[in-house]
Amino acid sequence: MNTVGAPTGEGSMKRRLGLFDAVVIGLGSMIGAGIFAALGPAAGAAGSGLLLALALAAVVAYCNATSSARLAALYPRSGGTYVYGRERLGDFWGYLAGWAFVVGKTASCAAMALTVGSYVWPGQAHAVAVAAVVALTAVNYAGVQKSALLTRVIVAVVLAVLAAVVVTSLTSADTDATRWDTGSDATVGGVLQAAGLLFFAFAGYARIATLGEEVRDPARTIPRAIPIALGITLVVYVLVAIAVVRVLGPDVLADATAPLSDVARTAGADWLVPIVRAGAAVAALGSLLALILGVSRTTLAMARDRHLPHALAAVHPRFGVPHRAELLVGAVVAVLAATTDVRGAIGFSSFGVLAYYAVANASAWTLTPAERRPNRLVPLLGMAGCAALAFALPLATVVSGTAVLALGAAVYGLRRGVTSGSDR
Repeated sequence: MNTVGAPTGEGSMKRRLGLFDAVVIGLGSMIGAGIFAALGPAAGAAGSGLLLALALAAVVAYCNATSSARLAALYPRSGGTYVYGRERLGDFWGYLAGWAFVVGKTASCAAMALTVGSYVWPGQAHAVAVAAVVALTAVNYAGVQKSALLTRVIVAVVLAVLAAVVVTSLTSADTDATRWDTGSDATVGGVLQAAGLLFFAFAGYARIATLGEEVRDPARTIPRAIPIALGITLVVYVLVAIAVVRVLGPDVLADATAPLSDVARTAGADWLVPIVRAGAAVAALGSLLALILGVSRTTLAMARDRHLPHALAAVHPRFGVPHRAELLVGAVVAVLAATTDVRGAIGFSSFGVLAYYAVANASAWTLTPAERRPNRLVPLLGMAGCAALAFALPLATVVSGTAVLALGAAVYGLRRGVTSGSDR
């Protein structure tokens, strides 16, 4: 099988990450983002259909993961769908995917930084968020191995906290299972919108693909790491969603700003509340760490092809990381963290990432049997699912997301026009 290898020379990076590290980085992105940020807004949209929305988001995520895994094995380079779209569909589609990813995931970074702030020091959430961005940018700058090690610790802490919440809520005599009303409050539109918001939580496996240039034996490691990380995350999500809705009910969950803390308090486990708050902050830190990693690597790939300033393609000679891209991403996220809010960022991020994965599925559709293409139904369902979930999001999100994609397309057209003119 022919693969497109990583560039060599000045811009190349070392392959240091194994299967375990790749899975942990994916878990750090997904679990941190979803459990503590997306359940409340999703419950507000889906009502008692929350688990149905979770299942729908998981199906779309599975299709996207399968398509991404096959493509990542064939093109083990930094950039993810930016690379796949360019190689399979043409330069424009790769660029548009990269644009959607960078913009959408930059919003995700701001949302996660603000989540850290809201749990650590609610009265100074923006200041804490900016400090978190600065600190984690410094960690990423020091090298991807250090990032993977820190993520491993964070994931272990978060899983322990979530396990404590689930066990406490399911065994406490203070809970009332009748709070989970399976009535007719759920609507098709509400479930679709909730699935779109919950997709924000599942999108972390993209970090594994965007780190393709730093993974050992990527043709084997990435296709294994992505479904493993996604499967573990889905199991965790289902258990936590059952526990939270059982204790709070969908109506209370929809209005909760710190739902897992409310679960512990309602279940009569006040001792668990500060632990949950600390776990939430740690989870958001883990997600932010992996998000900055992914955005900086896609920025690196686009800069190599001069879709972004070529200076951002520089790799640090000692640490082996795209240091200029990481510093720029950190600066932009710090500004957003100081000026935006969490819930608005979630919807905007979901729209951009769904557009990104629509291109991934379209790219996977073009694979041949010799290239180990998935069953054709998988990318087809992935494309349809991405489109349905994206346009089921709140109208303001759809309008702003479409406008940003159109702006990206216009920038691409202007750049091509200038380049063509200079060649004459």
